[in-house]
Amino acid sequence: MPLHNIFKKLRKNKPNPAKTPLIIADIHEKNSLVLSELKRSNQVRLEIKHLEIADYIIGQTAIERKTVSDLISSMINKRLIQQLNQMQKYPQKLLLIEGDINEIYEEDSNISKAIRGFILSIITNYQTPIILTQDYRDTAKYLITLARQQLKPQTPISLHSRIPKTIPEQKQYILESFPSIGPKKAELLLKEFKTLTDIFNATEEELEQILKSKAKDFKELIEN
Repeated sequence: MPLHNIFKKLRKNKPNPAKTPLIIADIHEKNSLVLSELKRSNQVRLEIKHLEIADYIIGQTAIERKTVSDLISSMINKRLIQQLNQMQKYPQKLLLIEGDINEIYEEDSNISKAIRGFILSIITNYQTPIILTQDYRDTAKYLITLARQQLKPQTPISLHSRIPKTIPEQKQYILESFPSIGPKKAELLLKEFKTLTDIFNATEEELEQILKSKAKDFKELIEN
């Protein structure tokens, strides 16, 4: 009588490491609740070690995670500038801001104006996309989703529909990063003013021809 292998089913259900994407987390994140969420997930493998750059590495993407309070402190002591410079070594970069940043924007303070300018600098000068997450659970979900995209190497990982390559595309990409400016308005602005410098230096009255009531908000965002 043939023997029944009682371990056969267990081996069948064991995750295949080759098909499970890897998330590498910096050891300084060990006390983060994000790691507890990642450890509970059966969709990714988690490796914790000392990272010279970023808080998380997923494939070719370096990810820095900041809570809103971390963002403010690292902006003041210029730590984030150093981190953004280091992340340029990676072909893809991402900054996750965790928490309700709108609480800062509700106050018309110098710190809120500084954060707006700093965020614009991160997007334009450091070419680093920003994602706002609600909490540690939301952060973990974004990391897992990004990791799972590594299973599709033929599809470039991008937070936009396509990666801008030409100078005109890059100009439009930058303009579309501003609130209330979509592809059509970005195209009209470039057609009228030609360069980003001329757009940023244009008066509110000149911008009103295209941006209408949003011209004032645009100028305040640029100047503050």
